[in-house]
Amino acid sequence: MFGMSVFQSVLERLKAEQEGEASNEDAGEQVFRHGMGGFPQGFIADTSPAITAFEEVQRAYGELLPAESTQPRVMPDYLKRTSLAEVAAELALEEQETAATLAAKRRRFAAANHPDKLGAEFRANATIRMKLANMLIDEASRRLPRDNRSK
Repeated sequence: MFGMSVFQSVLERLKAEQEGEASNEDAGEQVFRHGMGGFPQGFIADTSPAITAFEEVQRAYGELLPAESTQPRVMPDYLKRTSLAEVAAELALEEQETAATLAAKRRRFAAANHPDKLGAEFRANATIRMKLANMLIDEASRRLPRDNRSK
């Protein structure tokens, strides 16, 4: 199984298990085991190998998932700063800002603070911070001279 991808090795293992099951059981036992006794073999399609294969693949991928942490996630310190003064200090807006520098600051702030990029337990603080930052940047862009607004 070395030199194979995880998916290929899972498929090879499943194929080997199915071949082993087929050699150990005869068709009559398999039909009876799945509750299909009394029907001709061609009448009902036996889908158990497909279901078994799906369950095996699902189990194999489940084993690869990282173990879920039982520790509650701790809010980063920067997300605790939700006052207007704290967000303004973080943005460090200056008088000589241009439309381009304001847009860059907005993107940089959103990359770290956007609620969609954070866990559900942190979204309320992230939303407050984004609203304050957008308000401050929008106000700074309104104060720009008309000729600097489109640059």
